[in-house]
Amino acid sequence: MTSPELVLPKAPATRKGFTARALGNPVFLCGAIVLGLILLMAVFAPLIAPYDPLAQDMLNRTVSPIWLDGGDWAHPLGTDGLGRDYLSRIIYGARISLLIGVFTVITSGIIGTLMGVLAGYFGGRIDLVINFLIMTRLTLPVIMVALAVVAIFGGSLTVVVLVLGLLLWDRFAVVMRSAVMQIRNQEYIQAAQSMGYSTPKLLVKELLPNIFDRLAVIATFEMAHAILLEASLSFLGLGVQPPTPSWGLMVAEGRQYLLFDSWLILIPGAAICVLVLAINMMGDGLRDALAPENRN
Repeated sequence: MTSPELVLPKAPATRKGFTARALGNPVFLCGAIVLGLILLMAVFAPLIAPYDPLAQDMLNRTVSPIWLDGGDWAHPLGTDGLGRDYLSRIIYGARISLLIGVFTVITSGIIGTLMGVLAGYFGGRIDLVINFLIMTRLTLPVIMVALAVVAIFGGSLTVVVLVLGLLLWDRFAVVMRSAVMQIRNQEYIQAAQSMGYSTPKLLVKELLPNIFDRLAVIATFEMAHAILLEASLSFLGLGVQPPTPSWGLMVAEGRQYLLFDSWLILIPGAAICVLVLAINMMGDGLRDALAPENRN
């Protein structure tokens, strides 16, 4: 007689019906629609933008948007102090914000998730060392460190992404550590260990899929955080450098026209607010859809 085959207990099915719950959540749906439209605008910017965002026309400087006196449909959102079409710069600026948000989250997410998983799973001295690194990072003010590093190495898209990615991993580490500590003694983890799973295989196949919900939620909030930090750095002149169309840089360039042409600040400022709000709404909706009380 052959011995009965060992069956590895399954991890809890946490994502059954997730799509239905997410689509039924008006907060998530609204954020997803707005973010999707901004993403499409960024991807198809060369087809949508009516002008080259870097092209200057000194004869058409600070043309007002169409809802103000002197507005011209040739430039629906007006032009800046160098005669560059503001609508085109807003469209291309979406690319910069999304690129920085996505790649910053990828960089910080990899670092923080790796540290949090190792600390939560192994505990002991590894946990103590990683906790020390987390506490050290939390003592550093992000914006001040970012300003110092960018001032030394110069402002560029690559430098901003690397600086923010290396500074925003702490929340990932804290959340992942807590999540792993909650599930590392679950039956399906112990069964995988008894079946002879190697540690990397166990972490990838059994552990990570069951903390992905928390990872997704924290990633959305950190993406919004990174976009705001980039806008702050660009506003201070130490982020993305001109003439690159960055929304934060557009706000900085509009400061000198604040009293007479305040829309030069209000339009890119509103674009930043809408993007960050959409991302936060998606994160809030994800949190609700993945909450234990809403799982089937």
